[in-house]
Amino acid sequence: MDRLALILIIIGAINWGLIGFFQFDLVAAIFGGQAAWLSRIVYAIVGIAGLYAISLLFRDWEAAAKSS
Repeated sequence: MDRLALILIIIGAINWGLIGFFQFDLVAAIFGGQAAWLSRIVYAIVGIAGLYAISLLFRDWEAAAKSS
């Protein structure tokens, strides 16, 4: 689950970088505009991945490394 969230966050970061540097929204270009239902689903999934990633800040990585 962590890797999937990371992949989605990277996709979102690349899209935001393209918007910031070139005013080009790749997700909107691929899925038919910002208001298209498919684009909104992609935006929502990336947003959920970002919220999930907040949990990574509070994990005890040393304990997880010892148990695996």
